[in-house]
Amino acid sequence: MPKTVYDFNATLSNGSELALSTFKDSALLIVNTASQCGFTPQYEGLEKMYNHYKEAPFSILAFPCNQFGNQEPNENQEIANFCTAKFRVSFPLFAKIEVNGKNAHPLYTHLKSGAPGVLGSERIKWNFTKFLVNKQGKVIKRFAPATQPNRLYQDIDTVLN
Repeated sequence: MPKTVYDFNATLSNGSELALSTFKDSALLIVNTASQCGFTPQYEGLEKMYNHYKEAPFSILAFPCNQFGNQEPNENQEIANFCTAKFRVSFPLFAKIEVNGKNAHPLYTHLKSGAPGVLGSERIKWNFTKFLVNKQGKVIKRFAPATQPNRLYQDIDTVLN
């Protein structure tokens, strides 16, 4: 059984496999994303955050998902092109995954059990749910989709110090 986020692998949008142990000793913000969602403009705030903490041991990992209102219907390369062109995203963008149900990516099963939502529910409710992971790979906190990236800096500073 995986004990930390660093014990998982995931496929990047370009099709290459990445061991999340690459981010060992870094804090992470892991987000399920979609290109056609009302929350899609959060990519801009996430990119600002990524650049703000570029010198810190911190990264943002984006996982596109089409399970909420069919708001991510595109293929991986189209998603990557959109994120780069519209928001200049430079943080790691992964291949499209499922975050709920029997086909949920094992990383998301781990994240949801480590930081359940309201009333203990593990289910992801919508796009742009965010999980903060400390430098030891432990899931610390879940943030609702409506929580704007600029509201997370204090929590990130806490896990970095």
